[in-house]
Amino acid sequence: MPYDLDSRLVIGLASSALFDLTESDAVFRRDGEAAYRTYQRRLQGQPLLPGVAFPFVRRLLSLNALAPADDPLVEVILLSKNDPDTGLRVMHAIRHHELAITRAVFLEGGSPHRYIAPLAISLFLSANGGDVRAAIEAGHPAGQVLDSQFTDDGRDDELRIAFDFDGVLAGEESESVFQDGGLAAFQDHETRHAQVPVSPGLLAGFLRKLRRIQDVEGRCVEDDPAYRRKLRVAIVTARNAPAHERVITTMRDWGVHVNEAFFLGGVEKRRVLDVLRPHVFFDDQLSHLTPAAENLPCVHIPFGRLNRRST
Repeated sequence: MPYDLDSRLVIGLASSALFDLTESDAVFRRDGEAAYRTYQRRLQGQPLLPGVAFPFVRRLLSLNALAPADDPLVEVILLSKNDPDTGLRVMHAIRHHELAITRAVFLEGGSPHRYIAPLAISLFLSANGGDVRAAIEAGHPAGQVLDSQFTDDGRDDELRIAFDFDGVLAGEESESVFQDGGLAAFQDHETRHAQVPVSPGLLAGFLRKLRRIQDVEGRCVEDDPAYRRKLRVAIVTARNAPAHERVITTMRDWGVHVNEAFFLGGVEKRRVLDVLRPHVFFDDQLSHLTPAAENLPCVHIPFGRLNRRST
């Protein structure tokens, strides 16, 4: 019987998101493909250092302990632009770091986004901005991991995921009202539509797939009241009252439980992110991400009018 991807949360991951490939990329750019191939073969047994998305992926995979081994909640698939030969070092690094990633696609420079839909991927992460934009232009959920000095202290086993709302979980309808009419028009529009769920954005499917993990943890709590949930979901948005109500309406409609919500009304998001310490934060605006990315794993979702203007 074929292995079912549709029923579980599937993450597509470029090696540039999972590991620090700074040195390897420098060899390729400076010396060319042949030198790069020789370099990767020579260092095939030398583990790569963790990259920005490593803590998120490691903790996400740890949630598979909540399910039978033959029916994992989470599947992570490597989508690499290497060929199988040069990509072998990445697979060795995955094994060295004891990550439960066994499925991989090697494309020798090909476009990863072509395989997002066929592999039922709910989120594709890469450090390559061009690959991310190509995926989003094709309508797929994708994000670019930004450089960060974040290190995972490993002091707890929680997985904290934080999302901006508009342009990430939601489509750009409300953001367009704000861009065209200003704050007063936006607040009026959201007040009149407070009981109408927003149209889903690129990462809505990813959030909805997290619901299955929330449901499993809910049953764990029922069986053992002392059980402490590992997955925590937060929304960190520039919305404030009265526009906050539509966010809550939408989460209810999607059946997703949000542990924390910050309706900041223009207050710099880093002020709460530095306390929340998410293992990944998704936002569509670099102006929100750049201050936070220095010390936190941040992912840019280059979607919508604001990002089209910047290209």
